[in-house]
Amino acid sequence: MSTGGCIFCAMARDSAHESPIYRDEQVFVVRDINPVADVHLLVIPNIHLASLAYIGPGQVPIMGHMFVVAEEMARREGVTLSGYRLVLNQGEDSGQAIEHLHMHLIGGRQLGALG
Repeated sequence: MSTGGCIFCAMARDSAHESPIYRDEQVFVVRDINPVADVHLLVIPNIHLASLAYIGPGQVPIMGHMFVVAEEMARREGVTLSGYRLVLNQGEDSGQAIEHLHMHLIGGRQLGALG
């Protein structure tokens, strides 16, 4: 699978890109350009994984790390105690718009029910 046209892969390769508010050796975090709440961040693996459909036992460390980083970002954004939602969309029917696995961290206001 070619990742040449993947915007998240381009951001991962560009260590000087201005958008990430957090970056480490496994993931980076950006603010969603179309936020649905006061806090809407994306936790994105540096490696290209098109979606959850491509996750197997070898990706357990990166998946766990995404949750650890999400909690750290929630703390930095001040929503840990008030609450936040973590969302991973899988496939077109779920609303996955970019074919690169990413986790949404949404909070900062009362969120409606899912579904």
